Amino acid sequence: MKKHVIMIAMALFTSVIIGQQFDLSAELRPRYENRHGYKSLFTKDTDGANFISQRSRLNFDYSNQKIKMRVTLQNIRVWGDVGTLSSDDKATALHEAWAEAILSSKFSLKLGRQEIVYDDHRIFGNVGWAQQARSHDAFLIKYTPDANNRLDVGFALNADAQANVDNLYSNAAGYKTFQYAWYHGKFTDFGVSFLLLNTGIEYLENEGAANEKQTVDYMQTIGPRLTYKKDKLSANAAAYFQTGKTVNTDVSASYFSANLGYKINSNFNVAAGFEFLSGKDMDDTDAKLKSFAPLFGTNHKFNGWMDYFYVGNHANSVGLTDIYGTIGFKKDKFSAKIVPHFFSSAANVIDTNGDKMSNGLGTEVDFTMGYKLSNSISVNAGYSKMFATDTMEVLKGGDKDADNSWGWIMITFKPNLFSFKPAQQ
Repeated sequence: MKKHVIMIAMALFTSVIIGQQFDLSAELRPRYENRHGYKSLFTKDTDGANFISQRSRLNFDYSNQKIKMRVTLQNIRVWGDVGTLSSDDKATALHEAWAEAILSSKFSLKLGRQEIVYDDHRIFGNVGWAQQARSHDAFLIKYTPDANNRLDVGFALNADAQANVDNLYSNAAGYKTFQYAWYHGKFTDFGVSFLLLNTGIEYLENEGAANEKQTVDYMQTIGPRLTYKKDKLSANAAAYFQTGKTVNTDVSASYFSANLGYKINSNFNVAAGFEFLSGKDMDDTDAKLKSFAPLFGTNHKFNGWMDYFYVGNHANSVGLTDIYGTIGFKKDKFSAKIVPHFFSSAANVIDTNGDKMSNGLGTEVDFTMGYKLSNSISVNAGYSKMFATDTMEVLKGGDKDADNSWGWIMITFKPNLFSFKPAQQ
């Protein structure tokens, strides 16, 4: 009898675990930074900032034939921000907590806190450089009819808390609601993506007046991205347009980019490109919003790593034209890259006397290198220098002749702690 019970238990256990997979992984990423003109021009005789920030993560992944799940527990801190005897640490949160229902080989539904990344991260990205990164509370419908075509439709609706009446949302997420559709297709050497995004921000219309009311205005971001890759040559181009309204202001803005890359050999590659983000003249009295907003993109990836533009700054400003080049080297476990940027404003900058200034903002040179110690340990470092103009001074303040630079060193540990993969799938 005992033997039969054991056999039945083993059979039940086997039926449960077949087709399932569980992974437990971690990430620990301390980064030292020296900031001396980061994001904005420095002033002379001012000391720069030195600190070490750290990301610590535990990733729990589960999947079977009908479901995928991920929970990522994350702690973000600066070394020393919690006392050595402190029991109060509020730096821990859920970065991801989502589940995906696999309805068929073509359809799935994904719900919960999740990273949303499309194309080159320009409009939707996970902002992986930032220690906290970015994730959304969203519902996605994913349709993949074949290996070359994919359509995602996404929805989000945000509130500050559970409530019984309609309360004004604080816009902590940057939006009250969004709806979008994203398509991507592969056609031999070409790829095409198309994004249609409707973003709603809630605010008080006629605030303070007797007729004030809660209102959600919607802005639309629409456009394609094209890619080409064959042999050693690669290229991409994108165009996005923004229209609609935001906080009772009409929107009319645009974005254009193009990039051409060439792989010289197994070690060297080069690239050149440009970006244009529309802006508004500083003396323009038109109420219309003409400055393009890259919304939820990984903006640190673009327009210089010193983050002078669109990383928590430069919104509703004079826009940007960025002409850049790249020289990259990679051999075995070592890699290096140098990227010069030539910045100018897309719209007019006006000085304190009311005179129009040159559009040139300056040149930034970014250098980075990395070494992979093992499959789970890597070391990266970088140094950037900004050579600014008088126009940048008017736009950003500070002193263009100061030492405007930024350096960093980062070690990343990403071990796979545990994996359970049944022999039979």
